[in-house]
Amino acid sequence: MNTTNPHPGANIIPIHGKTPVIHESAFIAPGATIIGDVEIGAGSSIWYNCVVRADVFTIRIGERTNVQDGSILHCDPPRPGDEEGSPLVIGDDVLIGHMAMVHGCTIHDRGFVGLGAIAMNKAVIASDAMLAAGAMLTERKVMGERELWAGRPAKRLKELSDAAIAGMRVGVAHYAENAKHHSEAVAAALG
Repeated sequence: MNTTNPHPGANIIPIHGKTPVIHESAFIAPGATIIGDVEIGAGSSIWYNCVVRADVFTIRIGERTNVQDGSILHCDPPRPGDEEGSPLVIGDDVLIGHMAMVHGCTIHDRGFVGLGAIAMNKAVIASDAMLAAGAMLTERKVMGERELWAGRPAKRLKELSDAAIAGMRVGVAHYAENAKHHSEAVAAALG
């Protein structure tokens, strides 16, 4: 893990004695801001103009996960009546679409958050589950494996097909490869 800023144009900001820990193979795009008690795993990518703000509690992002342009990630601290708080925990091979808001929830390996979707404190997105574009997963709602949820508030629509699951895995591979190209392009442009 690397605690320096090898990501030209990105804002890596320590706060309250906590410095983001970003694996050297992760891509952090210019304009992205990573603050505080954040850990980002190998091969993950945080795209242009995202904010990952762990100023009050922890954010953990696994390997090969991508957080697409303009998304906002935050958490809530422990407090009276909520001693465990709401850390944000994101597993491996997760897809988070453009302009999503992900706050104090858990997304298991291979979970998917669609464009502009919202996932709130203590909600859970299970492995191979999809929160549809524009959906709002309200506090403490738990999605099962391979489920598609949509709407505001989000409700279960159906079980995902094998083809849909395969499509999500293709998306993960695409973003991992595309991040390498962007990393090279940024290095060349900003040196």
